[in-house]
Amino acid sequence: MSTESQDGTDLEERVNNFLRRNFPQIQMHGGTAAIQSIDRESGEVHLQLGGACSGCGISPMTIQAIKSRMTKEIPEVETVHAEAGMGGDGGSSGMSPSFPGEETSDDGGDEDEGPQAPF
Repeated sequence: MSTESQDGTDLEERVNNFLRRNFPQIQMHGGTAAIQSIDRESGEVHLQLGGACSGCGISPMTIQAIKSRMTKEIPEVETVHAEAGMGGDGGSSGMSPSFPGEETSDDGGDEDEGPQAPF
């Protein structure tokens, strides 16, 4: 089975072009999107978002948009797996987003009211 489409473009190249064309904000905001693997037989693409995407609060929305749009725009892609972070440790880069006034220690309380306003 050929890895090239009808127009002769390799699948990996088309995935990279898709990311550059549809998500320039990733790079503009200091993030990266890298292909970890492509399984042409199953149509699975594994992506890793890094740089400023690690710990970014809107990374889940970016990932969801990539998953939704890539499967629609590239017929050979059936499933997209993506995560933000450096990988190897559950997708965490060792940094997590924090908010002013947020308590970071676990005090064992049963209620989580979210971060407190700094004023």
